[in-house]
This record gives sequence, C-alpha cells and structure tokens, in this order.
Amino acid sequence: MRGPGIDAVREAIGRLPRVPLAHLPTPLEDAPRLTAALGGPRILIKRDDMTGMALGGNKTRMFEYVLAKALADGADTVVAGAAVQSNYARQLAAGCARLGLACHLVLRRTRGAADDQIQGSLLLDLVVGAHVDLVDGSREDQMEALRAVAARERGRGRSVYLALIADERDKWLQAAAYVSGYLEMLDQATARGIAVDHIYAATLEATHGGLMVGILGCNSPTRLRAISPNEASVWPGRTIEEEVARVANEVADNLGIPLGVTPADVDITTRYAGERYGAVTPDALAALRLFGRTEALILDPVYTAKGAAGLIDEIRQGRVGAGETVVFWHTGGAPALFAYAAELGFSVGAPSGAATGAGTLASTTGGTV
Repeated sequence: MRGPGIDAVREAIGRLPRVPLAHLPTPLEDAPRLTAALGGPRILIKRDDMTGMALGGNKTRMFEYVLAKALADGADTVVAGAAVQSNYARQLAAGCARLGLACHLVLRRTRGAADDQIQGSLLLDLVVGAHVDLVDGSREDQMEALRAVAARERGRGRSVYLALIADERDKWLQAAAYVSGYLEMLDQATARGIAVDHIYAATLEATHGGLMVGILGCNSPTRLRAISPNEASVWPGRTIEEEVARVANEVADNLGIPLGVTPADVDITTRYAGERYGAVTPDALAALRLFGRTEALILDPVYTAKGAAGLIDEIRQGRVGAGETVVFWHTGGAPALFAYAAELGFSVGAPSGAATGAGTLASTTGGTV
C-alpha cells in the first residue's frame, strides 16, 4: 500500500479538534550506555513518559483529542473504566481536572487484594479528584457497572461522555494522537539526520494503530514492532491483529487517507506478556533494572518493562541488527511501579547488583545481558 506522504498526513491530522494538555514535543534521546550494554544497535528513547500531566505517559496525547470531542459534545462528566493501576485512568482523571470535567472511574481489580492499596496510579486518580469505584469480575461485569454509573449521573442532570471501556466509538481519536506523535518523532529524527529502522513500543491497539497509520501514510521504511501487555485478545470474536487493523483503518478513513490495513500488516507479539495482564515476569524485571542502571530510565512492570524485555531479547536474536537504529517508544507508567514494590525483589543494604535477577536478562534464546 502507498500513503499520500508526510505533507498530506500532517494536513489531515491538523484538521482535528484538539485541546492542549501535553508537554510537546517530548524528547528523543540517545541511550549510549544501554546501546553499549547490548552491543548495538543504536537505541534512542522517545520520552512520552514526559508528557507532563499527572506524571506523564502516552495517554496524555490521546486526551488532547478525546476530551476535545467530549467538550464539543457538551459534556460536563466523563465515565470510563480500566484496571486499577491504569495509566489511561490516571491521565484521563488529570485531563478532566485540567478542563473542569467531573471524572467517574470504574476500575477492575486484576491483582486481587493488592489492588485495594491506595498507591501508584490509583492514588493519583484520587489526588486529582476522580470518583473511583473498584469492582471484581469480568470485563462484561465492569461494563455493566459503567452503564449503571452513567445512568446515575444522567439521572442527576449531568451531561455524560462515555470513554473506554464504557464506549469504544471514539477509540480512533486515541490512535490519531499517535499519527501526530509519529510526525513529531520523524521531524526530530530528520532534523538530526537520523534514519530510524525500527520502533519498539509496549502497546495493544490505539498507540499501535496510530503509529502504523503515521508510518504507512508517510511512506516510511521504519518497521514497527509492538509488544503486547496482554496475553490474548480482549475483544470477543477478534484477534489482536484484527482489532489493530480495524482501529488503523478507522483512523485513516476519518483522516481522509484510506490505507487498507490488513491483520497481516500488524506486527505484534504476546510472547513477553507473561501468564496474564499485570503479571510480573523475570525478563521484565531484568529489563527494568538494566534500563534503570544504564540510563536512569524508569519503566513499569506492566507495559514498558515488557516492551523493553522484548526489545532486548529480539536484539539478541538478531531481529534488530547491531548496525541499525531503533527507537524505544517510552509510553510512561512509572506511577504503577510503586504499587508493585513488593514484587520487584529489591532489598535495602544489599550490595549493588545483588538483588535477585539484578543486571541479567535471561533470553529466550538462552543468552544473558
């Protein structure tokens, strides 16, 4: 497939309503010590952990478009659902606070009683004024609870905007933010004379779909590799690849640059997710330590550490060549790290590097870092 080119993509994304929330552009930083530790390739970090709002993350870009839609619809209240330590929920709550919107979150426990601790992203949800209900059960149970909250607020005379997972009709706006994000990164790389061979990102569908549209629409040779935080599809009757392609096509069509993305075009792996969403894996913890000690980059165990584990392992496998350039798209998530402190294996007073698994990453090909 051939896209319309960078100028047409830039013009199309520029037509969408947007409210300023993020600190942009985020830095594109070299990671020379990490590069050296892995023996190449050249690694750069796209710092979307530095978007600013409620300690940052990739969702802040998305809410510039999503909350612009909510305001245009006349909403004064936003209702949404996610997991208890969700970056989406945290940044949505912050965006609502910035714009004077009431925010009601129905958050699903994924770690049992551990999710009742008011820590990490959940703590920040409350600090910025969100109304939070915690629920157990399935995604369908959560959606029923969301519908009940929305009905209650409408009964109180509120004008309600339904965000994820209460309503997914505007998911394409989240992805559109990463069409814009790709243009931003491309401008930064071009200004420095850098040709980006690969992008690695811990993402499921929205960030993934947007980056795909940016790359394909601009006819870029960059290859996008997504590392899924989920062990399987969360959409009944659709694979992850089918959902990413659906979202990418919806974005492209709404921008007026149809691309005809197919599931076969989607490059994503669940290999590094572990047994379930939110599960802590040894490879993710080793990657978290390596990024921390080489570049002082803070990852979270749910998303970015698994993305980093995938990048490291695939460098060792030769999927990314030593002479190539790769951007690791840091999507944020650091607040959740505090909620996982007991599971990270650190101990006070231990010699440097002595904690369990510190500094090594067991590769699926048998090597170590």
